[in-house]
Amino acid sequence: MKSTKKIGIWMDHSIAHLMKLSNGRIVTSTLEIGSSLPAKEQNLGIHERLFHDKEQKQLSAYFSRLSDVIREYDDVMLFGPTDAKSELLNILKGNHLFDNVKIEVKTVDKMTENQQHAFVKEHFNISN
Repeated sequence: MKSTKKIGIWMDHSIAHLMKLSNGRIVTSTLEIGSSLPAKEQNLGIHERLFHDKEQKQLSAYFSRLSDVIREYDDVMLFGPTDAKSELLNILKGNHLFDNVKIEVKTVDKMTENQQHAFVKEHFNISN
């Protein structure tokens, strides 16, 4: 019988903590949106649209990179304090590559790394 690959992803619009389950242990890595956006205060007026377009392109690239990771898993939990997880879920639902991936979304407050690990272990019923 094939083993189910599971991952928990705590995310907001700028960073994702990827918690991969491996032999009952959690291996964490981080994926960030990038920091090449100029300060918004400096881009008021005519440049606001250009700033927004660049911001949207970076967010799209961030979601695409997350999608590439998620594609390798069978069971995924997206959680975090913002709507980013729901926005990503809507993108994934529109792609048939994810039809066989179980994806759940949960809203939580900011968490420490230990709290995130405990939350993922509890969700996937992994004992310490």
